[in-house]
Amino acid sequence: MRQYAGFGSAAETNQRFLALLEAGQTGLSVAFDLPTQMGLDSDHPMAAGEVGKVGVAIDTIHDMRTLFDGIPLGDVTTSMTINATAPMLLLLYQLVAEEQGADLSTLGGTIQNDILKEYVARGTYIYPPVPSMRLVTDVFAYCGRHLPSWNTISISGYHIREAGSTATQEIAYTLANALAYVEAAQVAGLDVDDFAPRLSFFWNSHNHFFEEVAKFRAARRLWADLMRNRVGAENPQSWRMRFHTQTAGSSLTAQQPHNNVVRTTVQAMAAVLGGTQSLHTNSFDEALGLPTEEAARLALRTQQILANESGLTDSVDPFAGSYLLEWLTDEIAEAASSIIADIDALGGAVGAIEAGFMQAGIEDAAFAHARGVDEGDVVVVGVNAYTDEGGSSVETLKQDPAIELEQVARLGAVRAGRDDVGPLLDAVAAAASTETNVMEPIKAALAAGASVGEVADSLRSVFGSY
Repeated sequence: MRQYAGFGSAAETNQRFLALLEAGQTGLSVAFDLPTQMGLDSDHPMAAGEVGKVGVAIDTIHDMRTLFDGIPLGDVTTSMTINATAPMLLLLYQLVAEEQGADLSTLGGTIQNDILKEYVARGTYIYPPVPSMRLVTDVFAYCGRHLPSWNTISISGYHIREAGSTATQEIAYTLANALAYVEAAQVAGLDVDDFAPRLSFFWNSHNHFFEEVAKFRAARRLWADLMRNRVGAENPQSWRMRFHTQTAGSSLTAQQPHNNVVRTTVQAMAAVLGGTQSLHTNSFDEALGLPTEEAARLALRTQQILANESGLTDSVDPFAGSYLLEWLTDEIAEAASSIIADIDALGGAVGAIEAGFMQAGIEDAAFAHARGVDEGDVVVVGVNAYTDEGGSSVETLKQDPAIELEQVARLGAVRAGRDDVGPLLDAVAAAASTETNVMEPIKAALAAGASVGEVADSLRSVFGSY
């Protein structure tokens, strides 16, 4: 059980993490603010007004130390939703784990590190697709040598669905992206059976209960078939689809927000019955703002009730043999395979992205859904049916504007107190300009106090911006 959390400063988020662990959470999931995701330091002009807004601001190793103060990293697993700057955040985490004396051979967690879906659905990319793919495979190779228990990528359908895709598009586009990563790693000289067992997936669980269960079943079936018969993986561990699921943020409504508790529960049940290995349940107030501590606790209790009182986890694939679920699974798998074939015809995921194929598919699906809601064909309780007069009385979390000023001041103090990191940043750029794996030079720069934004700028100087 894990809850996605991160807001304001590292110190504030640390307190939320400690509270969630005290409440019975067994893993941590970090949300980073937009400047951190985009490789912009908190004092960058483009970061103004966004520091700590939708996640925690992490500029240097000092912030990472604060984020995990009092939390033994050798005893927890941590998922980090980070993509373009994934190498930097992973290395900062490793550095703090080393300082704590953690055993790196068993250090557990996941970085999202899924850059292709950023071009399709989210937009937090920095570099062009080809060098971005090179960073992904550099992470694969580095973790194979130094962090063998770490999940090197979480290939995400979640954000594709949040952007408006259908269930079938979610798995088709995501599996096409996954194939692109596998093939890129093979081209880079990695053996598929060495890295594939550490691949993981991240799915959305939406409102249509039976369709969602069938979607998870179809995705597992398709991935096993693709890895065996297309990629040629021989290790059965390479065929497994290990996945995390989050309930659908886009389904939450600001109107009658307590209805979202029911939506989240139904979505969580679909994920469990579809075979998810880990789960995040959204807080009911997320359509209004960052979750309050009370709302986050209720979301966690929802998971705990399902896990301990419902009996949902007592059987493996409990819907196997159901006429409806088997038919739905077959239909979704067949439709997704057809879409993957269309993507292959465009040269694979990168070619399809550059041609705008996936983006257009999502836009069409999102428009159809929005029109359905507007015209009443798609019922959303509390929005276009069973509405109430008046607004919400739910208390929302308010962020102190001083947090940004304090974060900028902390970054300035780090820069003033460190040795010259220029030569180390030059080494990052030199590695990026050759075939050298960039992870070791980045780690050295970060250990010396270089910021995430400075490392990102070194890579920009070689890769360019996109």
